[in-house]
Amino acid sequence: MKQAWLLIPLLLLTLLLPSVGLRAQDNSDVPINPKPFVVPELTSWTGGRGAYRPTRIVLGSSSREVKAVAEELAKDYAEMFGRKIQIDKGPRNKGDLLLRLVKPSEDKHSLGKEGYRLMVGEEAILEATHAQGLYWGTRTLLQLSEQDEDQMIPCGTTIDKPQYALRGLMLDVGRKYIPMDYLQRLIRVLAYYKMNTLQLHLNDNGFKVYFGNDWAKTSAAFRLESTTFPGLAPKGASYSKAEFIDLQKQAERIFVDIIPEIDIPAHTLAFTHYRPELASKEHGADHLDIFKEETYTFIDALLKEYLGGKNPVFRSKHINIGTDEYSNATEELREKFRYFTDRYIRYVESFGKQAYLWGALRHAYGKTPVKLDQAVVLTWSRDFVDPIATKEAGAKLISTPDSYTYIVPAAGYYQDYLDTRYLHAKWTPAVVSSAVTLPEGDPALLGGMFSVWNDHYGNGISVKDIHYRIMPALHYMALKMWTGSGTSIPYEEMEQRRLVLSEAPGVNELARWQGGQREVLHRSSLPSGSGHLGEAVPEIGYDYSVTFTIDAREEAKGTVLLRSRNATFYLADPRHGRLGFARDGYLDTFDYTLPKEGKVTISIEGDNNSLTLYVDGKRREHLSRMLLYAETPDADALRLDKQYESPDRFEPIVYRSRTKGRMFYMRTLVFPLDEVGTFRSNITDLRVHNYKLHK
Repeated sequence: MKQAWLLIPLLLLTLLLPSVGLRAQDNSDVPINPKPFVVPELTSWTGGRGAYRPTRIVLGSSSREVKAVAEELAKDYAEMFGRKIQIDKGPRNKGDLLLRLVKPSEDKHSLGKEGYRLMVGEEAILEATHAQGLYWGTRTLLQLSEQDEDQMIPCGTTIDKPQYALRGLMLDVGRKYIPMDYLQRLIRVLAYYKMNTLQLHLNDNGFKVYFGNDWAKTSAAFRLESTTFPGLAPKGASYSKAEFIDLQKQAERIFVDIIPEIDIPAHTLAFTHYRPELASKEHGADHLDIFKEETYTFIDALLKEYLGGKNPVFRSKHINIGTDEYSNATEELREKFRYFTDRYIRYVESFGKQAYLWGALRHAYGKTPVKLDQAVVLTWSRDFVDPIATKEAGAKLISTPDSYTYIVPAAGYYQDYLDTRYLHAKWTPAVVSSAVTLPEGDPALLGGMFSVWNDHYGNGISVKDIHYRIMPALHYMALKMWTGSGTSIPYEEMEQRRLVLSEAPGVNELARWQGGQREVLHRSSLPSGSGHLGEAVPEIGYDYSVTFTIDAREEAKGTVLLRSRNATFYLADPRHGRLGFARDGYLDTFDYTLPKEGKVTISIEGDNNSLTLYVDGKRREHLSRMLLYAETPDADALRLDKQYESPDRFEPIVYRSRTKGRMFYMRTLVFPLDEVGTFRSNITDLRVHNYKLHK
């Protein structure tokens, strides 16, 4: 729905001036434009009168950087609106969009590296001191454009710049393989909201309690190809060096820094599965034995493979080396851990890189000095890191307090979805822990991150489910890390208006269909093997209803009704011959088999927590989260959960990794609508609604 603030002034303007701006002095009766909505919020705005739409992009210099930004804008504009914009060098005319860089010495607005100035009138001028700021300005232009059906944007001037230099997401790909094509789309989403960092947690392992308390059987993975240690990364569920390098290059073009993380010396079961002799006998096989020289030889060689050479695999100036959640059982162990941390900070620095690490030195208290003066520490847990002491040691800080910024899908601890109302009202990166708030703009504080941790192997969570959790959090984290305490848009308005925006140019990972509550697809018949449906959106995301009538025939196991890149829906699943679906390597079925003959009407309704089957209008089965393992009573009670009003939100009072076996298994489906399968039955009256028909 078009926003009310745009409708009144723009209705007449779009008719009279479809391509160029309106002169304020000639239209004194036209109201001054209020501050327009974008995510993150503009940090300043001086309203003009009228509206504008670009007809041409004019390069303010012959700089390759300016040209590259212009080309990205033109490509994205065509992708989003189906209209090509020519790029030229001038001279300027009405309707032009001028892109230019100004010298830092001539910067009168303290734009810095990421700030920009956008002036919109009869023409538009976008200027910055660096290409990154220029690019962020184009994201603002696109967001403004997509809020009007004619791509008109309000006239006015903004000087927009971030409060914090680092604004990021940490994604755990170690415990759940995340396909490369999703990461390629994710960086575009991050960039669309001016988020400039993606940290990839490349190795980790499950909890052995879910694997018969046997480390040898516990799932673990390192996700990046290694030629130094062939076979270390699992085939089919890891990234080649070539595609990882390409991902980084793609990210660089849109000003997203990919920080790789190799977590050591804990969370290392993938390494000890490969080299069992490196495992700690006293503290578990997910701990490297840091008293063995062989451990250092192995880690040195592994890091050198990615950091060494003229063209290293890790292109970023930064690498996270983990150093979190290692045992602190003895004084000797704590001192050795501090030595280990110091050694690898220095080792990383020897390659010209900056070490990032999860704070753990409060947990590993001791006397062994650790070089922190050039390091960056993530302030994740008040039990593991002391932000004040870390700052005083010379480190820079990234705010990522677990209580507020950790998503652990369907785990029952931390949060399933971030509490966006709380984040909007009370959090900024200055809140570095639940106990410590630094002054806004503290020079030691680089910015913030939020995290998605895939703690539970085999819990049914799909990449779609992860993305569904990322998106509401991303909007609010982008907002608060850009504006800090200067956020002015009310929460209720933010909640309504953010949903109007795209995820990114050419990205619709949520599989949203435009419009309100309506039927989005109807096929009177669905012939077997008829190929692609040809819809712009090849699936439908939560919430939805898919209904069809089937004149059934006996179907062989594995018979497909519909499939997409992400999922398959079966008329007869491969194992049991039931109605079922597969995605992300999981196969789930309803306890229902189609009749061998006769007509029935099938309805499938899905949301972010469940899937419901209706047969001839009657509810047949509801698949929701399923408890796989019951929690075992423990006299020592390692953790308590405080459950809030929402069943999806938990805040841990005490958290330890021994969860005693409770796991929720999720059965959700973003329904595929891309390609028709081959079947014997006659399918008619396929209807897809972007809401649930049954209350």
